[in-house]
Amino acid sequence: MELRGHSVVSVVAVGAVVALGGCAGVEGAASQAGRSPSASAPPEPGADPAEPGAEPGELQGRYQEVVRAVLPSVVQIETDEDLGSGVVYDGRGHIVTNAHVVGDAETFEVTLATGGQPLTAKRVAAYEDQDLAVIRLADPPRDLRPAVFGDSSDVEVGQIVLAMGNPLGLSSSVTQGIVSAVGRSVSEGQGAATIGNMVQTSAAINPGNSGGALVNLDGHVIGIPTLAARDPQSGAAPAPGIGFAIPAVTVRDLAGQMIEHGKVVDADQAALGVTVRTVLGAGFQPTGASVVTSPGTLTTEAFSAGPRQPSDACSDIGP
Repeated sequence: MELRGHSVVSVVAVGAVVALGGCAGVEGAASQAGRSPSASAPPEPGADPAEPGAEPGELQGRYQEVVRAVLPSVVQIETDEDLGSGVVYDGRGHIVTNAHVVGDAETFEVTLATGGQPLTAKRVAAYEDQDLAVIRLADPPRDLRPAVFGDSSDVEVGQIVLAMGNPLGLSSSVTQGIVSAVGRSVSEGQGAATIGNMVQTSAAINPGNSGGALVNLDGHVIGIPTLAARDPQSGAAPAPGIGFAIPAVTVRDLAGQMIEHGKVVDADQAALGVTVRTVLGAGFQPTGASVVTSPGTLTTEAFSAGPRQPSDACSDIGP
């Protein structure tokens, strides 16, 4: 079977499929209002403001500090047909985003969160197997604000996070949630690409958010929002509070290779032809994996991932 031109592929039988969380926006979406002004440097790491006894005003203040510090590093990326988000990677104009955001395009219009006319960017490279891409501004402004990428290996379940991007074309939007799980494996189906070690979050990830920033309260980017869950038992309707982000450690590794070599030269991956489920131990930390499917095993059907038109459901998940 097919849906809007996407071929059916096999996926993990976990009762859910996911749609790419923002490879395209909505035509005629909201204007570029609500952009963030220039902000100070990222806040210094400190005590967790969400710990028992923290004043509500202190937590709100930390949210606002992080938004002012990081949102200027989140951009809107447009092609002839699609819209998504990106994160400024360095002062030379490199921007990291999802491969499904850039699609097959070679040139892009990039709008900074600080406003101004759209800037032209060119494709550097894309690595579809991990859904990452890098583009570069042709003439980066002097006040370009690179984001600070944190150590995603330190991410723990329960930490507060903010998702920043351009959902449905609503520029410079911010949602909040927590880290729901770590070490998730998200697959496009048996024999297809699997993105490992993803961060699961309850922060809303909507079309247009893909390629944006998942940020902790230290002002560090810990992941790139990529997927949002859909429940096939309810007609593939969105499953609120289930989204996935590529961890910062993967982003730094692959983006660095694409910038230096123009492609990924060492993906540090191997394929066994099986689908696995993360096993959690004490403290809800990943301790291993169990095989869910192997070649020849019957699995649920879903739709293949990749560049899409608005509202297409086109990928799936494994736990």
